[in-house]
Amino acid sequence: MSRPRILITNDDGIGAPGLLALRQALAAVGDTFVVAPERPRSAIGHAVTLHKPLRLAEITLGDGSRAWSSNGTPTDCVSLAYDVVMQQRVDLAFAGINEGANLGWDITYSGTVMAALEAAILGIPTVAVSVVSGNGGVQNWSPAAEFACELATRILGHGLPPYTLLNVNVPDLPGESIRGVAVTTQGRREYTDRIVVRKDPRGQEYYWLSGVLKDDETDETTDIAAVRKGRIAVTPIQVDMTATTLLPVLRDWWPETDQRPSGATR
Repeated sequence: MSRPRILITNDDGIGAPGLLALRQALAAVGDTFVVAPERPRSAIGHAVTLHKPLRLAEITLGDGSRAWSSNGTPTDCVSLAYDVVMQQRVDLAFAGINEGANLGWDITYSGTVMAALEAAILGIPTVAVSVVSGNGGVQNWSPAAEFACELATRILGHGLPPYTLLNVNVPDLPGESIRGVAVTTQGRREYTDRIVVRKDPRGQEYYWLSGVLKDDETDETTDIAAVRKGRIAVTPIQVDMTATTLLPVLRDWWPETDQRPSGATR
């Protein structure tokens, strides 16, 4: 019986320690194919490259395994892995292990989670994995890598619904200090004081995107709350972003007898 074929990418770049930890863990489950950006591309979201050629370079990772780096975005890397490197024969995809949280509304900025979303769009069962670290960087990669291996086995055995993915956030703690797994909803994260205004030596203003995180601390069912309690947060995400609760409201604007906007040609 052939081994599962696993696509691996990230947004921290081909040399990131989290990528190597993930590849080494998943090698126990299947044949790994690593395609990642040649440099860090964090917070790039779901961007794709349309204005210049994409390149692939075969390289060797620190453990001697084969991988490919690209000048493209994380989303580009998924497309290149799927169509070029793996010839559309993919059983499972992982993005990560990201250095830093991908919680709540922040996932829309994340190159890691949006790369996973691209794989889900292609119909691949997919997981994004991040370690929620402090300012000193990640101290514990192993718990996230081990949990990724466990998840890979479970997904290969049970599958995921089409066009969905799992967003996983692991506290930066030793394995024995992690207090289990929580299946969570997506929390609410907002930024205050978003723009920092400064002046250059010529007196011209320039701007830094910055901000202070403000989490919703009232909902105990969220990914944010789970990580705060030292638990691994597993949040199901879907490609379809339709606000279903708003559908009946909008349909009242155009009653069933005539759903065309006023003034539309019959």
